[in-house]
Amino acid sequence: MWFSFWRSRDRFSLEELRYLTDQLQKIQIVNEVNKDFVIEALRSISELITYGDQHDASFFEFFMEKQIMGEFVRILKISRAATVSLQLLQTMSIIIQNLKSEHAIYYLFSTEHMNKLITYAFDFRNDELLSYYISFLRAISGKLNKNTISLLVKTQNDKVVSFPMYVEAIQFAFHEENMIRTAVRALTLNVYHVGDDYVNRFITSPPHADYFSNLVTFFRKQCIDLNDLVTETMSAEPSTSTILAAVDEIEDNLYYISDVISAGIPDVGRLITDNILRHLIFPLLLPSLRIEVVNGFQIGAVTSLYLLCCILRIVKIKDLANTISAAFFCPLDAFSPQPEEGLNGNMTRLCCESRSQSSGSDGIVRQPLDAESLIKEVSDSSAPKTELKDVTVKNGCPGSRLELRGALLSHITTGDDVQVLGALSVLATLLQTKGQISAAIQLPSVHFSVLITPPKFSVELDESMLDALGILPQRKQHKKLLLEALVGEDSGEEQLFSSDNTSVKGGIDIELDGYLQKLKDYGISYFLKAGASPRAHRFEVLDALVSLFCRSNISAEILWDGGWLLRQLLPYSEAEFNSHHLKLLKDSYKYWATELLQEARGIWSDFLIILLSDEWKKCKRAIEAPSPRKEPKSMLLHSAKASAVDAVPPESSFAAGQKMSELVKHLPLFPLKVFVLLHQLQSFSLGKALSDQPCIDPPSEIPDCSRAKVAGLDASGPKPGAELRLDGAVPCRIAFERGKERHFFFLGTAIGTCGWIILAEELPSKLNCGIVRVAAPLAGSNPRIDEKHSRWLHLRIRPSTLPFLDPTKHGTPLKSKAKPFVDGRWILAFQDEDTCKVAFSMVLEEINLQSKEVERRLKPLVGLERAVDSADAFLCSTKSLTSNTAPNLM
Repeated sequence: MWFSFWRSRDRFSLEELRYLTDQLQKIQIVNEVNKDFVIEALRSISELITYGDQHDASFFEFFMEKQIMGEFVRILKISRAATVSLQLLQTMSIIIQNLKSEHAIYYLFSTEHMNKLITYAFDFRNDELLSYYISFLRAISGKLNKNTISLLVKTQNDKVVSFPMYVEAIQFAFHEENMIRTAVRALTLNVYHVGDDYVNRFITSPPHADYFSNLVTFFRKQCIDLNDLVTETMSAEPSTSTILAAVDEIEDNLYYISDVISAGIPDVGRLITDNILRHLIFPLLLPSLRIEVVNGFQIGAVTSLYLLCCILRIVKIKDLANTISAAFFCPLDAFSPQPEEGLNGNMTRLCCESRSQSSGSDGIVRQPLDAESLIKEVSDSSAPKTELKDVTVKNGCPGSRLELRGALLSHITTGDDVQVLGALSVLATLLQTKGQISAAIQLPSVHFSVLITPPKFSVELDESMLDALGILPQRKQHKKLLLEALVGEDSGEEQLFSSDNTSVKGGIDIELDGYLQKLKDYGISYFLKAGASPRAHRFEVLDALVSLFCRSNISAEILWDGGWLLRQLLPYSEAEFNSHHLKLLKDSYKYWATELLQEARGIWSDFLIILLSDEWKKCKRAIEAPSPRKEPKSMLLHSAKASAVDAVPPESSFAAGQKMSELVKHLPLFPLKVFVLLHQLQSFSLGKALSDQPCIDPPSEIPDCSRAKVAGLDASGPKPGAELRLDGAVPCRIAFERGKERHFFFLGTAIGTCGWIILAEELPSKLNCGIVRVAAPLAGSNPRIDEKHSRWLHLRIRPSTLPFLDPTKHGTPLKSKAKPFVDGRWILAFQDEDTCKVAFSMVLEEINLQSKEVERRLKPLVGLERAVDSADAFLCSTKSLTSNTAPNLM
């Protein structure tokens, strides 16, 4: 009988479909003998039905007439082979995905056989079978709309009482395999976006609503796992790829939650908000925002700051954002951390195989997730929330209860690099609010509105909350006061035309008070300090930022992020600064200006002007950008980034160059980036426009008597093989290889900010002329006469360019483990001690000339008032030149 299957027939014909169906109907049990035929028949039927849907409607009519769906269910019941189940699920997935006819879809979904396939007790200990089953359910969900979804549910008294596809799918929502979790989430979104009211009521009713609670609980477990990875990275070999994978999963989960909310199902947003606050924000994230390490906390401050940023940026729920913001006015001791053992036990249950376990005679048992008891245990395991006690918080605020807002600012003033970056990221995230200052003002003859366009990544936060936190941008304050003045509010008009127009001088906004009262529903108490107001809070933020700019142990790149935040708060003038702020900024500026001038005599002084101009442009772009340069996840990678180049010897020239580039954290800070930032901050705070280039003097003329001019060199420098005069050069010997000593003429020269030490061979044919054989940078050569051999001169030979400026030659130490950079050494032997001293003095003289030229060119920039005035003149001259220059049309 089975050989007749292979006889010649038209493969895509109704006759073939009829034959396959007849053969399947004759099978009474699937065994090893006929298993392969059954699998091939099922596969062929899926191809024929798909073909018929596009070319011949009689194929599907035959499918309905013979009730082939019923045959599929029967074959499933009489087969114990997993391969048959796999093929059947694949066959159904292919048919459902490829059917275009609405009539065919309605038929498939309306038969009882579809729900029988969905609820069949497959043995999901076979991972491949589970994958095919989830793909089958996802294929069904892809065809859902308001007409077809009603065919898959069971109703009673106008109420959905059964929805097998959804109920079966969400049992695998937290499976250990990421692909399965992703498929289930796609399925649920397909269900949610149908928008059927009866189905929506079903999925938001107990016990199905527990899925949303479980979603938050599972996300919380992922947050703790992420923190473990970050902690391991800080103490062991950095693994940025592992952290990035965990970060991607965290953000994917949040985007999924955001998509669920956007479906617009009533009560889902409130349910998710309540669970995020109750099981994640209040017991886990907010208690971690303290500087000191406290035993028993499950998550570090840096991870907590990152997660707060992500939640606020991605999960766009207004009540959630406003409640989190209001919580910043509560003391740290208002939030109790949740015991670790309770959470771990619950998550072990949540992440276990919840659909099938080994039990009974056939080893197949249905055991749906008991979501209700799970959430109850999570809630019970939380530490009880109590009203505030009269305690003292020892976190930089002795004798008083420190608010979370104060703890956040303390990260800026006393935290390390990563904590500062995290706190700045939270403030920047809050500041980028989507909430618009919008008011339609009806005057006798005019009607208009004022709007603020939201940033790309915005937070659903009331701007009154921003004002209360002290971080409402100046431009939005101005719009707000303008609206108040136009509608006749005296306070708005008074402040609009006042030099002290920071914010409403009164107490806390009614909007904030409402959310503070709401916190009591979660057992959280609050208190407001005497004199608390938006204006007072704003000065506290300014105090923290100014204090940050005065710190010398923070990465300059992170200080730039603080500069961006200050630029948003104070874009126009210094009116917000008090005399103490201005004094601190000026003192810090003078300190870094002094440090900058010291680098004029450093190892890389010849690159100082180039780097200064480059960093000036970068800093200007950074603080004037509409949003921060860095994603929140950068704070998690900061430690690994610093550890990637630990092998660099700190005494090498490359280490000194890294100070300029800020590639590493543990080396002393190079002042260039900080100096540029402070210069630009003070310039715009004084109401001055920033020029595109720093105000630096042009190069000076090279004297004819200089060694470089006498030798015939120009600004391009010596080239190997080029001819030069040897006037003033000193004969010497050097061995570049063991046992092979060579004779050269040694010459040190400086042209402007550039300089070289040159070894040249004398030309026999030309008197007092030679050919350049080797040239090295003059800066950083660090000449030294040997203590034991007074005729030997030691010179350090650093690279001719900074390695990070030319990654094609030197590689990037952050991307791969680079070998430590080691400077070269020359030991030159001279005829006698006097000749050696002449060469030594020559190098020192040329280094001094080079350094003085660098200092001369920097001089207009390091004096702040003079530099600002020079910058204004530079801008005016640039505009004048641009306007008066006619275009060249030739």
